[in-house]
Amino acid sequence: LSSLHLKEEKTKPDANGAVVKADDNVEKTEDEEKEDRAAQSLLNKLIRSNLVDTTNQVEVLQRDPTSPLYSVKSFEELRLKPQLLEGVYAMGFNRPSKIQENALPMMLPQNLIAQSQSGTGKTAAFVLAMLSRVEPGNKYPQCLCLSPTYELALQTGKVIEQMGKFYPELKLAYAVRGNKLERGQKISEQIVIGTPGTVLDWCSKLKFIDPKKIKVFVLDEADVMIATQGHQDQSIRIQRMLPRDCQMLLFSATFEDSVWKFAQKVVPDPNIIKLKREEETLDTIKQYYVLCNNRDEKFQALCNIYGAITIAQAMIFCHTRKTASWLAAELSKEGHQVALLSGEMMVEQRAAVIERFREGKEKVLVTTNVCARGIDVEQVSVVINFDLPVDKDGNPDNETYLHRIGRTGRFGKRGLAINMVDSKHSMNILNRIQDHFNKKINKLDTDDLDEIEKITN
Repeated sequence: LSSLHLKEEKTKPDANGAVVKADDNVEKTEDEEKEDRAAQSLLNKLIRSNLVDTTNQVEVLQRDPTSPLYSVKSFEELRLKPQLLEGVYAMGFNRPSKIQENALPMMLPQNLIAQSQSGTGKTAAFVLAMLSRVEPGNKYPQCLCLSPTYELALQTGKVIEQMGKFYPELKLAYAVRGNKLERGQKISEQIVIGTPGTVLDWCSKLKFIDPKKIKVFVLDEADVMIATQGHQDQSIRIQRMLPRDCQMLLFSATFEDSVWKFAQKVVPDPNIIKLKREEETLDTIKQYYVLCNNRDEKFQALCNIYGAITIAQAMIFCHTRKTASWLAAELSKEGHQVALLSGEMMVEQRAAVIERFREGKEKVLVTTNVCARGIDVEQVSVVINFDLPVDKDGNPDNETYLHRIGRTGRFGKRGLAINMVDSKHSMNILNRIQDHFNKKINKLDTDDLDEIEKITN
């Protein structure tokens, strides 16, 4: 991936028409930064070397409630072909993950809509479905997988190649922009993975693929897909070309209304797997607030906390890039090992920063909310809201608050969340957050070292 340019530098023409770099010193709130879902999804794929052991409960809605489908506790129960079972073990899977336990029995050969966060093994689940149904001896496309971007398609392709490596006759084609084929050519590869626009061209205009021969259609990262203009329509047009008995599988990390509507258009008569909302998150996290008058007092309170307790690793959230940069510099001056995650970084740079933090090379990660969405680091023991999360209208952003402090208290461990309050307005925000979750947030005096030490007991 080192050769991929995943994000272009921001440029703008000057008065003479020459292109210059845009001014990055302009202070931007996290709300003004457009959240790039595709970049975030890729980032998670790059930094996750292991499956996440999620505590979410899985809710299964079968289209036929009388069907005797049960979760599988081992891959042997699926009666996979020996070459495929070898590929599964080569990937490092010893037993199915929670999402796979429920998804895999439904996949042969039923339609499925599944919600699955990054790192839960869903790519391996739908790759298994494709590889189980493909006939390597037939030299034409039988499985089609749509990804929102070139980079995400490449990542899925890697999984297909790894799991299918004991099928030497199995081939994979990438239907992505820049992969030029001669007109009139037919594709002999059994699996095609690509982006919606190119796949649509290959199926309709260029006739490289005969859509009527497709047995399995996978739509990955549906929430990322519909965030891109045109991808929804292209995906629906591709789906309408496929035969009625084609198996449809759709995966999404989130299931907001727009994703549901899209999923129901693309996947007829589906089984559904949903993650139940993780309500117990706050039960394992102690929450406190610290009263300050300004930014410098907030920084001093932070130093006092660090001086009094042992912190494995901490994440500190700021409202703007400018504040995050200032805070990272000040903490570095105090001798802390600090990593800064900033919105203007390329995805590879962000991945490198988080990888170093995950490996413990830096103990503090300073970031705005957008950059750290969905990042799970097992050793994080403290989350500090240097600025409280608010929406663009200045109201408390309860979902972001839950998401932020949920970075700690992960994996069944206890966590600590500390909120910096520097005005009547931010005290009002904190009170409303407290009322929303019906959880008491206690005051902490950071000038009293004994009191700080007590909160970790």
